[in-house]
Amino acid sequence: MMAQEFVLKQRTEILAAVCSSGSSEHLERVLDVLLAHGELSWEEYQSIQVQGRPLHANARHLLDIVYTKGLAICQLFVAALQQTIPEGPGAGLCVSEGVSQVEKSREAHQTSGEALLSQRPSLVGKLQGCVDGTLEVLHETGHFTLEDCNEVRLPIHTPSQQARRLLDLVSSKGELAANVVLQFIDQKQQSGRCSLTPPKEFLKYQKKLCSSVLAQSSFLSTYGGTSHMPLDDIYTEGQLELAADLEVQGNLGLGDIVSTAGIINEEADTVLVSGDAGSGKSTLLQRLHLLWARGTALSEFLLLFPFSCRKLNSELKELSVQDLLFRHCCWPDREQEDIFRFILDHPHVVIFTFDGLDELKQSFSDEHRLCCPTQPAPVHVLLFNLLQGSLMKGVRKVVTSRSEAVGPILKKYLRKEVFLKGFSPNGIDCFVKKQHHDPAVAAKVLASIQANTFLLGLCHSPVLCWIVSQCHKELLGCGDGTPQTITDVYLMILQHFLQHQSSLKTSKGSGWFQEHLATVLHLGQLALQGVKASCYVFSNTDLDSCCVTEKDICTGFLIQSKDMSKDHSHRYEFLHLTVQCFFAALYIVLSNNADRSTIAKLFELHVLRETGFSSTCFTSCLTTDQQQTPGETPNLQITATFVSGLLSQRHRHLWSFCTQAPLMDKKVRHLERCLSKGMQRHFKSIPPPVEGEKKSMHAMPGFVWLIKCIYEMQDSKMAKEVLSKLDVDHLKLTYCNIGPVECTALAYVLQHLRTSVGIQLDNNSVGDVGVEQLLPCLHICNSLYLRNNNITDEGVRKLIAKGLQCDSFQKIALFNNKLTDACTEHFSHLLRTKQNFLSLRLGNNNITSEGAKQLAKGLEFNHSLRFLGLWGNKVGDAGAEAIAGALEGSKTLTWLSLVGNGVGSAGARALAKMIKSDTSLEELWLTENCITRHGVECLLEALEHNTHVKSVWLRNNNLSVEEVEEMTQRESRLIF
Repeated sequence: MMAQEFVLKQRTEILAAVCSSGSSEHLERVLDVLLAHGELSWEEYQSIQVQGRPLHANARHLLDIVYTKGLAICQLFVAALQQTIPEGPGAGLCVSEGVSQVEKSREAHQTSGEALLSQRPSLVGKLQGCVDGTLEVLHETGHFTLEDCNEVRLPIHTPSQQARRLLDLVSSKGELAANVVLQFIDQKQQSGRCSLTPPKEFLKYQKKLCSSVLAQSSFLSTYGGTSHMPLDDIYTEGQLELAADLEVQGNLGLGDIVSTAGIINEEADTVLVSGDAGSGKSTLLQRLHLLWARGTALSEFLLLFPFSCRKLNSELKELSVQDLLFRHCCWPDREQEDIFRFILDHPHVVIFTFDGLDELKQSFSDEHRLCCPTQPAPVHVLLFNLLQGSLMKGVRKVVTSRSEAVGPILKKYLRKEVFLKGFSPNGIDCFVKKQHHDPAVAAKVLASIQANTFLLGLCHSPVLCWIVSQCHKELLGCGDGTPQTITDVYLMILQHFLQHQSSLKTSKGSGWFQEHLATVLHLGQLALQGVKASCYVFSNTDLDSCCVTEKDICTGFLIQSKDMSKDHSHRYEFLHLTVQCFFAALYIVLSNNADRSTIAKLFELHVLRETGFSSTCFTSCLTTDQQQTPGETPNLQITATFVSGLLSQRHRHLWSFCTQAPLMDKKVRHLERCLSKGMQRHFKSIPPPVEGEKKSMHAMPGFVWLIKCIYEMQDSKMAKEVLSKLDVDHLKLTYCNIGPVECTALAYVLQHLRTSVGIQLDNNSVGDVGVEQLLPCLHICNSLYLRNNNITDEGVRKLIAKGLQCDSFQKIALFNNKLTDACTEHFSHLLRTKQNFLSLRLGNNNITSEGAKQLAKGLEFNHSLRFLGLWGNKVGDAGAEAIAGALEGSKTLTWLSLVGNGVGSAGARALAKMIKSDTSLEELWLTENCITRHGVECLLEALEHNTHVKSVWLRNNNLSVEEVEEMTQRESRLIF
């Protein structure tokens, strides 16, 4: 049956189908298609859509127009009818072309007004849910009056009718108005928020959830737990880095956490934000929540559900995903099933956040698979299946954890990983100024911090920066010198808090500590039992079992946990996880009742339950199927670090009144033995060197931890004894999460090495402050590798100044840092002065021709350099000419790289001249430049006079395939 004949003979059935619902939606959808394809004029459309006329009369008028206009419009009408009412009349009728095909053919060469008309069917759908936003933009740009906006918003209109009325009005306002609407829709489409039409109850729930998240995240509960301050007033950006080895322009911001940058697995949904304890992970997540609730970040997500793994630990019942969302975040007032169904149908507009995965009692496992979102399961099973994507696939999940607590099983399910590296130097400055409204006090605190490089290194950690800032009076007035270790800093805050409760007015001596010894022991016992059992939230019963009193609570180290109890009883947590570990260490050191083997167990790599390291008070918190080791429970490592510091000879005077000297000496010997054995285990793991290569030790993060423990003890004699047994030529410490604090400890211990070594610290977070902390051990360092460490010209200045004084310092690699031409003056001075320097590698920085010219001034006078690497900079022809001129006649340089530097034929000509007079060069790398045939001809001629050069690499230059083949045949040493 022809389409025109169908319209005539099936008229009654068509009318019934179009009008059967009592709504004009079917008719309007068909009209949208006919308008979009130009088969209806605007006048015809208005003659059909007559306000107040019965629906069936409008439909009849449409059929009359369609039949009268002929076959083409009848075909389109039937196609539109099939699309709008698939089961209605015309379902089995074949028409020559579909709606989508015609629409595609009309998209080219359109004005905004034409696009508004031709894309009308899709625009109506896209505008639903975004009408108010579109009206606001049109009103702000002056295209709509308030009367226009009110006409569109009439409550008698359905959302689709509002969208159509908006499009109708825009069509009468001209091209500029049409363009505004299209741009607005494109922006919203990119964020994913305009393509959905959420039901009314969903929008009400969204508003309620948004209000709940806003209330929870607007105020930061200070570490002291005594007051609240707006997050806006205290939040300071930390340094974010992508785990993927990518070049990123500029600093990463909060939005980059869920952006496409650094994705390593497109199929995964989980983003990991990792960082050290106290690096600001929880505060960062709180900031993200606040910005979402305000609508200024994560705008592509309609719902955000925040979870605390610490709080999930207390959930003993089995839950389904629906229970988890609505019980733990925000309960819908009504239509719970419909809202959950919408979440299941549109997972891409939902985001879950899980703070503190490392505080979960169970280690991540993918053994128990769960796919049904309504099936109850233990909370940890639910969480693990959410993170690996078996549950709620498509929902974005952001989880925070300390990096050492995340194993390879979870990492294979990660979409991306972002490292939080704490404060930058500017961040420290900003944070301290926010802490102290009095500029004079802030200036004094900052001056004190900057005068002590170790303290400056500590303050890169937000929690330590807060402690130092809080204790500014103690810091500015301390008679025994500024803090030198992390333990010193925590003792400072212990003194700060206890003296607020003290009857003594002086801070000298140990009187302040003696007065509060019972409090310290009570809190210490509670802290230790919690650390053993991975428990961080305590009930009144838990406090009673450790004799914790109201007076002890009033010291400020314990704060009330919010929303943790269903029976409305008080629950408590330490003001920071590291503070809990510090009190646990205090108990181990001070208590006469502590198990004598406790110190040894902190350092043993055995299952805690098997060694009896369990808690009678918190037995329910332990799981029977988990094997926990210090490597898997970083809190034990933090505790052990504090124990090392507290047992230092420097602090023995504080404990002399409360514990017997022989018992304290015994604990110190236990500790020294544990540290020595731990180091020996690492030394024994060093493989024998391959023939012809240097003996190398690839250290693991556990080695760095032991180094930090030795540093906390401040015992140089012990450091010397331990390292006397280390016999290596190269020490590799890559990807060990080494920052300024770790650099301080490494320098303190490594300076006692008997022979010089190469130290490789690639892919850490050393920075300029860390470089300064490493200087005390530079005399035992013959080569230093610092790739990808955020080092700037200032760090180089300090490094070179010290390196000039160290005879054994001969090699440095600083590629992929933040160096500019300013650093080349220092390197030039090094090359001119130090005539035993062998290798300089500065690849992938920001060195231009000016920097290359400065380097050339030093190269002219250097007679020792063998390796020079400048790949990935911007030296260009002028820089290449300067370097080539300086190296003419060199008798030592064997390897030179100018890969990816914009070097053209002029630079190649200068390098060719260098080759002619050179007697030592073996490899020249010129890959990924813009050298043409003329430049290669110059190199060919030079190679005829130099048989010593083994290879010249020229891949990816401006040469044709034929030229490459010809040159290869003429000279085999040219590698394309």
